[in-house]
Amino acid sequence: MGGRLAYDLVEVTGDIKAIDHEGFWAVSSTFEGKWTCARFARVVDAPLPSTEQKWLPLSGKWKSTLDQSEYIDYVERIKEEISLGWVYQVNACRQLTHPISNGSLLPLMHGILKSNPAPYSSYLRLPHLEIASASPELFLDRQRNALLSGPIKGTMNPKEEKKEFGEKDRAENIMIVDLIRNDLGRICKTGSVHVPELLQRQDHPGLVHLVSFVAGELAPDSSWDEIMRAILPPGSVSGAPKSSALATIESIENLPRGPYCGALGWIEEDRALLSVAIRIFWDAKDGFLRFGTGAGITWGSDASSEWEESELKARKLISIAGGQL
Repeated sequence: MGGRLAYDLVEVTGDIKAIDHEGFWAVSSTFEGKWTCARFARVVDAPLPSTEQKWLPLSGKWKSTLDQSEYIDYVERIKEEISLGWVYQVNACRQLTHPISNGSLLPLMHGILKSNPAPYSSYLRLPHLEIASASPELFLDRQRNALLSGPIKGTMNPKEEKKEFGEKDRAENIMIVDLIRNDLGRICKTGSVHVPELLQRQDHPGLVHLVSFVAGELAPDSSWDEIMRAILPPGSVSGAPKSSALATIESIENLPRGPYCGALGWIEEDRALLSVAIRIFWDAKDGFLRFGTGAGITWGSDASSEWEESELKARKLISIAGGQL
């Protein structure tokens, strides 16, 4: 990730407190808060290792945990809860699965880097888990006590006639920025949390996103466990208020999200680079490849349009892996 290559695996633990110790850790958290922390002995500045293995494109149809009608019902359920004042925004997700017989996701990762480069692309391979990520979203950049997060809310097809994001996308982005400010405020010095960039348009392969940045100065003696308990799961893929959004997600989505919508990246003492784990393929070594997709739902959402947005987010990457949506 980010030009850093870690190898010589030393240990794997589910204890987030372990990363307060010295060493370089590759980390993946599930949306539900379960951690995989892998310490590596060696880290070098190098590109992704090459491979002679070819990715065999998948064939057949991907299976979705929610079909179109079920997803539309999900959106309408969220809008009902918004009308009752229970919640203001919920990120509604679904998972796609496809049987897999390929031995490694490394060739797929090379295909992603070639055809869908992303700011926070990363590849993680452990004995029990493999992830190929094309994440466009910064969850946390830490440089000593300086913290930066870059939530994405707002997605547009670059082929659309409209040139600017509409009121719904802008309002949703600002809502989540406020949530991230609150999350960072729990661990940062009073008065240090600020928004250096609001509503920035970013072009990505096949997509245009609306991005903002929130920064703050970490309070002294904050452990990684304290930091992560304050900011996980990422606000941009949960909703606002976060507690109400999480309750809604748990009541409707019929499968844990797992690594999707968690955090993914590396931590090395007081430095870290973590992405929001969206646009990821993952293999939990159970014979299936998985991919997650979704959309942020507000009172102004059109259910059919939100389904199409979830399709748009998946389409380019699924075309690289193979198979049909």
